[in-house]
Amino acid sequence: MPITTLDPRTALVVVDLQRGIAGSPAAAPVVAGAVRLADAFRAQGLPVVLVNVTGGAPGRTERQRPSAPRPDGWDELLPELGDGIRVTKRTWGAFHGTDLHERLTAEGVTQVVIVGIATSKGVESTARAAHEHGYHVTVATDAVADGDPETHRTSIERIFPALGETGTVDEILRLLAATAR
Repeated sequence: MPITTLDPRTALVVVDLQRGIAGSPAAAPVVAGAVRLADAFRAQGLPVVLVNVTGGAPGRTERQRPSAPRPDGWDELLPELGDGIRVTKRTWGAFHGTDLHERLTAEGVTQVVIVGIATSKGVESTARAAHEHGYHVTVATDAVADGDPETHRTSIERIFPALGETGTVDEILRLLAATAR
C-alpha cells in the first residue's frame, strides 16, 4: 500500500549511513534523500534517529564475512546527516540489543520512516522489528539501496508492503508538510 498518512509522532530512522558503508558515490542518492528527510523532520520537531553498526552477529554463516580489521572511522556517521538520537548496533537490525524501542516510546513515537543501506539487511531487519513492536512502518523506496539488485527489488516489492507502507522521499515530504498544518 503506498503511503497514506504520517502519525503526529513519526520518527525518521536512518540505518548505516556511515563512512564504511555509505561513503561511495553509488550511495549519494540515498544520502541525499536521508538528508532531505532529516532536515524536514527536525524542522517539524520530530525525532531523527541515526543508527550505525560496529559489528556483526557471531553465529556461523555459509557466506564468509570479512576478517580484516575495519579502518579507523569506518563506523562514523556521515556528517551531512546532522544531529539526532544516536544508536549503535552490532547486528543487522536497529532494535536488537539496543535501547531504540525504549527511546522511541519515551518520545511518544507511533510510526517510523526508515531509510538507509542495505535494503535487504539493515533496513529490512529494522523494518521487521519495528512492525513487530507495533509501529506503523514506512520505507522511503528511493532512499534505500543494496549491493544486490534482486534482493533490493524483493524487499521493496514483497517484504515492505507486508510490513507497512512505502513511498518516495517527495511523497513523504508532502505528507509531512500537510501534517504540520
